[in-house]
Amino acid sequence: MSEETKSLNFIEHIIEEDLANGMSKNDLRFRFPPEPNGYLHIGHTKAIGISFGLGEKYNAPVNLRFDDTNPAKEEQEYVDAIKRDIEWLGYKWENELYSSDYFQKLYDWAIQLIKEGKAYVDSQSSEAMAEQKGTPTQVGTNSPYRDRSVEENLDLFQRMKAGEFEAGAHILRAKIDMEDPNMLMRDPIMYRIMYAQHHRTGDDWCIYPMYDWTHGESDYIEQVSHSLCSLEFKPHRKLYNWFRDNVYQYAKESLPLPPKQREFARLNLSYTIMSKRKLLRLVNDGIVTGWDDPRMPTISGLRRRGYTPNSIRHFIERVGVAKRENVIDVSLLEFCIREDLNKAANRVMAVLNPVKVVITNYPEGKEEWLEAENNPENDSAGFRKVPFSREIYIENEDFKEEAGNKFFRLKLGGEVRLKNAYIIKAENVVKGANGNITEIHCTYDTDTSKRVKGTLHWVSIKHAIKAEVREYDRLFVDEAPDSHGDKDFMEFINPNSLNIKQAFLEPSLADAKVGEQFQFQRLGYFNVDNDSSSNKPVFNKTVGLRDTWAKQTHAEQGRSNPKQNNNQKSEKPQQQSGRKPISVIQQLGKKYTNLPEEKQQKAKAEIQELAKSVSYEDLEPLFGTAVKKAGTRIATMISLNVMLQNGLEYNDTINDFVAKALEDKNDLLVAEAKQIKK
Repeated sequence: MSEETKSLNFIEHIIEEDLANGMSKNDLRFRFPPEPNGYLHIGHTKAIGISFGLGEKYNAPVNLRFDDTNPAKEEQEYVDAIKRDIEWLGYKWENELYSSDYFQKLYDWAIQLIKEGKAYVDSQSSEAMAEQKGTPTQVGTNSPYRDRSVEENLDLFQRMKAGEFEAGAHILRAKIDMEDPNMLMRDPIMYRIMYAQHHRTGDDWCIYPMYDWTHGESDYIEQVSHSLCSLEFKPHRKLYNWFRDNVYQYAKESLPLPPKQREFARLNLSYTIMSKRKLLRLVNDGIVTGWDDPRMPTISGLRRRGYTPNSIRHFIERVGVAKRENVIDVSLLEFCIREDLNKAANRVMAVLNPVKVVITNYPEGKEEWLEAENNPENDSAGFRKVPFSREIYIENEDFKEEAGNKFFRLKLGGEVRLKNAYIIKAENVVKGANGNITEIHCTYDTDTSKRVKGTLHWVSIKHAIKAEVREYDRLFVDEAPDSHGDKDFMEFINPNSLNIKQAFLEPSLADAKVGEQFQFQRLGYFNVDNDSSSNKPVFNKTVGLRDTWAKQTHAEQGRSNPKQNNNQKSEKPQQQSGRKPISVIQQLGKKYTNLPEEKQQKAKAEIQELAKSVSYEDLEPLFGTAVKKAGTRIATMISLNVMLQNGLEYNDTINDFVAKALEDKNDLLVAEAKQIKK
């Protein structure tokens, strides 16, 4: 088997087998068939990615077909939103089609089924039909109307179409087998009476085809070769084939290709709900501001929050195509947007929780415009000028009057580097009547070559612009909010999913346009919200620089049940051992250089996973490891690289550690040091 064949997913294997068995590549055709009864969400992106991805792979057309057979729930607003979302993701459809385009053809085929004795009009109540349908372990019983004559059925069905009966008076059912083990085959409903305004056909119809009747026949009319759907439709395949095979006899001369239904596992995401009905409830109950609220898992919500098409497409690629249902950790989606924005987003400075700093030895009235690099990951991003003055803001949590040796931010008597500027030293503080610090008085040093461990972001008070910053968190506190049969999913709403702050930003952001994305240094990735204006800039927090939620959740689980937490088997190495992550990293490092290459790669993966739970304060002491302990220094370098990729700021200590490693005689250490990009 070639490498190319090995890399195919199971759907591609099916297609390749069909091509090998004589299907022409020109006959390949796919479709994405959303129902326009809500906005697309992240779960739909898998189906979109599969269908349009196959179209790109095989250079085959992909139709966008709206399955609009339920006018009571469908609206033009949803049609427009779906088209907008697919275009934003970067996909192009061949034809824009609607199941309502085929209402007449479907009606004509239904007439033919009636004439052949394969469909009949049933006049039972819905309760009676439910009772006589049986159960999965008990066969159904025939309707008393099952043996109506062809003539009576034709007359009733035509009068149903003419609007002579009230809704619910009659339905059209396929006549298949009331004893079939698959309950979907027990004379399924094909048409029901419904008096509702259709968003495209208006009042032309008062009978509407059911999904199972419409879906496969629309595939057939469009000559779709492979009808791809999620696993919940696997039981429907038998009915799909029954309808298809019967209709094929009516149209095989003009429509020679019968479609083939195949199923894949749907995308389930932790801390998320995917039901459009439940998402609509969040909107209607005012839990969120609308379908595009940045906390919503809708594509429009993700777009407004700052997610990019590239990040979502990479996420779908990483998830892959599977046959079994599973739940994907939402942190993978967050990792994908971090990875994308790390390369694309310019770095800027913003202070969300400010405390005033007065640099007492800096001349009053003086200001400087200092050069700052826009994006160290993008050489073409260039530089910008940021203003510096005597009074600046820093984050309140970046200062402590008294702190231990592991606190590398500003403290009384201590020095830190201001990003792109000078080194300052805290001399004293001014406090208000309530005892809170209102000012930190510092002195500055123009000798920026000095070694200091901490680097802080800041903004000049004189030049700062005010902005509203909306910090978003996960909408639910439970990993599977709709999986508790005895509880309403609304009970798991996160009361702290939105935190609004008044922030101070560097002046370069005054002209930021809606949708523009930035990294607020040391804070996370943010984008300009739709509500933003020149008078009132508004920024949304897309994602933090690292996954703090997982760390918080594990800590809470440990506090609530430490015994279970210690005994629980987990993929995380540090939980298996019950030791601190930094200790496990040191232990892996000791053995590292003596391991064969295959085991080194396994150890490296463990170190990288462990590093996500290690603080810089724990790692930094290992920078001074003795030269002869090469393995520990390699493990430290691997961990440092993970931290830097997750947003850790460079400082002089890091620079020295990497520089010395690059000059080391150990090739493995040098190789790891070269992986670090400044």
